[in-house]
Amino acid sequence: MEQQQDPVIVRHRELERIANMALRAGRIMMESGASVSVVHAGVGMIARGFGVEDVGMRSGYASLEITVHAGGNTITRMMQVGRLGVNHRLDQAVRRLAVRVSQGGMSVDEVDAEIGRLVRETPRHPAWVVAVAVGIACASFGRLLGIDWPAFAAVLVAGTVGQYVRHQLLHHGVNIFIVAGLIAFLAATLGGIGSILLKSDTVSLAMMASILLLVPGVPSTNAQTDIMDGYPTMGSARAVWVLMIMVFASVGVWFAEALLGLRSL
Repeated sequence: MEQQQDPVIVRHRELERIANMALRAGRIMMESGASVSVVHAGVGMIARGFGVEDVGMRSGYASLEITVHAGGNTITRMMQVGRLGVNHRLDQAVRRLAVRVSQGGMSVDEVDAEIGRLVRETPRHPAWVVAVAVGIACASFGRLLGIDWPAFAAVLVAGTVGQYVRHQLLHHGVNIFIVAGLIAFLAATLGGIGSILLKSDTVSLAMMASILLLVPGVPSTNAQTDIMDGYPTMGSARAVWVLMIMVFASVGVWFAEALLGLRSL
């Protein structure tokens, strides 16, 4: 006689697959720059697309937790979240996938495979293209702040080099706060030296414009959004992260000014 499987165990295993797959999608959205409310909505849409009746979510800065209930069975799973960054293309792609899953007709394996495909195939700009674009942005914002044209050229170079080096350091796993301090020192020093060599009258302002690439715009916005949406713990964690980035960036600029003789130690 064939041994009959316990239907409760079978359902728990199915719920576990759904929970883990939904958490994977949520983790990607959070690591790509989504706010907590968006992550919760996306995860909920995916889980309910597979017939889950109730979905409970808890978000931490470094983890996501989900509780799903269906057919009298409940299961809770947690997944670690990596470094939070910004990748709007991937974020939007996963959001669109969540909408498709919520409409039904997809299996867990199909959704899991699609998530993997999106991670692998969602296009990214080459690091050098991003670096040049960031350099132009820093220089352009510098003009809005009042730097002269000689300083514009210096800031463009400093911002480009700073962004490229930052990308390489983060890619090799260097602590993000240490990276902020190092890049602030490097970019401000390059911007300052370049401005001096080009006879600029706005050296100090050029040094500040050179580190604008470190301003954490998306995390700052998400911190406010999370708090206003009713997630003060996560919002506060993001706000502390933003504050730490700015502290390390300020220290880097301070050392750069001291090196160039614009500030005494």
